[in-house]
Amino acid sequence: MSAPNIQAVKTWLLSLQANIVAAVEAVDGKEFIKDSWERPEGGGGISRLIEEGNVLERGGVGFSHVTGSSLPPSAAANRPEVAGRPWEAMGVSLVFHPRNPYAPTVHMNVRFFTTTGPSKDPVWWFGGGMDLTPYYGFTEDAKHFHQTCHDALTPFGADLHSQFKQWCDEYFYLKHRKEARGVGGVFFDDFNAPGFDQSFAMTQNVGNHFIDAYLPILKRRKDTPYGERERDFQAYRRGRYVEFNLVFDRGTLFGLQSGGRTESILMSLPPIVKWRYDWKPEVGTPEAALYTDFLPHRDWLAA
Repeated sequence: MSAPNIQAVKTWLLSLQANIVAAVEAVDGKEFIKDSWERPEGGGGISRLIEEGNVLERGGVGFSHVTGSSLPPSAAANRPEVAGRPWEAMGVSLVFHPRNPYAPTVHMNVRFFTTTGPSKDPVWWFGGGMDLTPYYGFTEDAKHFHQTCHDALTPFGADLHSQFKQWCDEYFYLKHRKEARGVGGVFFDDFNAPGFDQSFAMTQNVGNHFIDAYLPILKRRKDTPYGERERDFQAYRRGRYVEFNLVFDRGTLFGLQSGGRTESILMSLPPIVKWRYDWKPEVGTPEAALYTDFLPHRDWLAA
């Protein structure tokens, strides 16, 4: 396994965070706050956050670079043999929750892990992806998002997009609800087979395509007229986002298990959420269309 260039990864992650924040600030018109933090066990990070913006009700872009003496099980799901080893991890993770219910929530993450041990070679890998969570679905939005993900991965292998799309569909699935969180995107983990240079280049291309994947959709939907009905449904569906992040998401669990900064870990959660007992939308309504036309897994490139 080729040796990783950890400094090159960190330099790129910091520039990715800055570029995304600048691009979103240009759309929203309000500046993100900057909060730098340190972690007692080792490392720290930079959280960029916006609340009550002109377009985003809440959003965060977090960079972290942390180290520890014992890798938590949540980070070693695919490599149980490295659980408990000394580790180093860095990444950028973001979630944007627009105020307008016609504008979808989005999540993106790119990350790098490496572990060491006595008389053991380092074991490293990349992970990441992005996924879209609409409240009112539009085929052109889903198709654009998936096409951009496809274009980011194609230079590195014709089969990567289909693999990572399926992984995303399977990962962002609420088993207790028997429904997808959104329309998916791409997701990958434990990626190191092509060696460091190619694995890093692929991860960079995914992260660098985020702006092209999401901002055209945000610009298209941010000024769509809406009323209390749409806001009410948005708050209800945001509950699914909370359920997934707190019950299933390995990144959230890793952050909490490894003594990460709680405020930064939970800045992915939406600001206003509702739950109802056994509620279902009326058949034939735009709300029902989300369940019938958008949440079921499908080939969006062929839509």
